Amino acid sequence: MRPSVKRVLIGSVAGSVVLGGVLVLLPADGGGKAKPPALGPAGRAMAAVGTGAPAALPDLAALIGEREAQVRAHPGDEQSWAVLGSAYVARGVRTADFADFPKADRALNTSLRAKPEGNPEALTGLAALANARRDFRSARKWGELAVKQAPKRWTAYPALIDAYSGLGDAKGVGRALESLQELGSGSAVLARSGQVYRDRGWREDANAALTDAAALAVAPAAKAAALNRVAELAWERGEPTVALRHYDAALAADAGHHPSMAGRGRALAALGRSSEALLAYRSALTKHPLPEYALELGELYESLRLVPAAHAQYDALRTLVKQERTRGINNERLLGLFEADHGDADAAVGRLTAEYKRHGSPETADALGWALHRSGESEAGLKLVTKAMDKGPRSALFAFHRGSIERELQYYGAARRHLNEALRINPYFSPLAVPEAERALEALGEPPEGGPAEVYAPEPVRQVSRPAPRLRTPARAQPRTQPRTQPSQRQSAPSATRTAPAR
Repeated sequence: MRPSVKRVLIGSVAGSVVLGGVLVLLPADGGGKAKPPALGPAGRAMAAVGTGAPAALPDLAALIGEREAQVRAHPGDEQSWAVLGSAYVARGVRTADFADFPKADRALNTSLRAKPEGNPEALTGLAALANARRDFRSARKWGELAVKQAPKRWTAYPALIDAYSGLGDAKGVGRALESLQELGSGSAVLARSGQVYRDRGWREDANAALTDAAALAVAPAAKAAALNRVAELAWERGEPTVALRHYDAALAADAGHHPSMAGRGRALAALGRSSEALLAYRSALTKHPLPEYALELGELYESLRLVPAAHAQYDALRTLVKQERTRGINNERLLGLFEADHGDADAAVGRLTAEYKRHGSPETADALGWALHRSGESEAGLKLVTKAMDKGPRSALFAFHRGSIERELQYYGAARRHLNEALRINPYFSPLAVPEAERALEALGEPPEGGPAEVYAPEPVRQVSRPAPRLRTPARAQPRTQPRTQPSQRQSAPSATRTAPAR
């Protein structure tokens, strides 16, 4: 049963606008303060981003230009600084151009300095910025402060959910989602609910919520984002044809939606349409160079035995990670997984150990466990990947990692089970790992007949020493009806009056 969502009226507050997960209350008078924009491009950007949906890039540009002009004229306008900072965050996420993030940081902190108390707008913007940088501890701090200052403002809770998810705090996620569903409704709330259900392994609930979110989304950019979430869920279920259909629909709504470009490449590769897949990945990387896209493209090249092209993408990944680090982006988990598979596994362990201490999510636990295995510490690695499977989403990659480690440790029954589970969850989850799982299962073969007694070595039979019976030839020669009256015979042998057990 899906949780009920309590609907509340948000837009009835006079002189209020919404932006980037923030309900910004603006004064009605002039007084040097920002006025609510007319429902033009800037107003559309506020309305879209404020409901948790991405805004169209031209609208975001208009909003940013308007707020920049406002703060130049009125540098003490803390509300416009908060709006501007949140708009920078939205544009940086939308375009994968993280040069906007330092600008967002300055704008949001300027707002907070101008109004240190009672400024949940700036706090929520800082939480969103920290989430975008994958600094989930900071996101939790800012998000909790925003909720403390405005507990009835639903727009602070999505950032808090993202922060708790990144920290592996399932209870915190549950509490924040419950508050969000009590206070808000609509496409944004359904989309966030669907993501939480997916992380819990509730695939049917997740699919229902995400499909409803896509149906309710109106603006093209919001529609594309919602359809992409539906496509990602289909991909994780091992349904590339369904996923491709939703990726194509997302791109029809918004041709510049780069997650759907990369997702389309993933689905095409699974369907054996390698040339089209390469083109889709190249398009995504050209427009939005993200290191995760470079890694996926590199592994696709490697699976096609185009090794020089693969190495070029791996080099590009390292360069992109360095560039993003200068903008405060945390890519430690991605880089650690890459090093474990394609580089220095010992360096990956050091990198991921530090990351796991900061952000103990199931995804980080799995990455560290895999790196430990690749560096020769399989027993320690197995504990972590087991924890990831117990606490995290239903993931083909998690199951593959666990099965591979179990095979190395000669836990053959468990290895068969988890490698098969990985391929059942998604038989296309990785162009490199899927063939490896299939080879491992072929090498393991079928379990011997006879069940567990044949799978595991039998325990040695315990020998119980018994006293040797005395020979009583005369007594045996006597008829069975003849009574035995010698006490010594009754003490030294079982009584003849007892019925012998059947054999």
